[in-house]
Amino acid sequence: MGRLPEIALANDDGTVVCERCLLAETPLARMRGLLGRSSFPAGEGLLLRPAASVHTAFMRFPIDVVFLDSTDRVLKVVGSLPPWRMAACRGSRAVLELPAGEASSRGLAAGMSLTQVWRTAGARRPRVLPSL
Repeated sequence: MGRLPEIALANDDGTVVCERCLLAETPLARMRGLLGRSSFPAGEGLLLRPAASVHTAFMRFPIDVVFLDSTDRVLKVVGSLPPWRMAACRGSRAVLELPAGEASSRGLAAGMSLTQVWRTAGARRPRVLPSL
């Protein structure tokens, strides 16, 4: 599997909630997910699209799971999902995985909308795109 594309995600008021979000949009990338990693640094995330559920089988650390609908609105936040568990959300079209505690510290909550922000080399501020 090659290097995954990276984006940043911002909330309703423009505050960046995930500085380095990897996009897992192929079946292989979604299947691999975070497996094999020994840590998940703050500021990093993995956006699985499409996805309505996740599991943490074979993982070594807990994660926060943020379920998004087709308009990138947060449907549900599951904090600190431990290894060997599963979480799902009806209506979810994407799942954002974050380090445990990150969703709470970034103020992510149901009803909030997220916007995709691309980081461009040499730019002082990221360029905002219309939608995921």
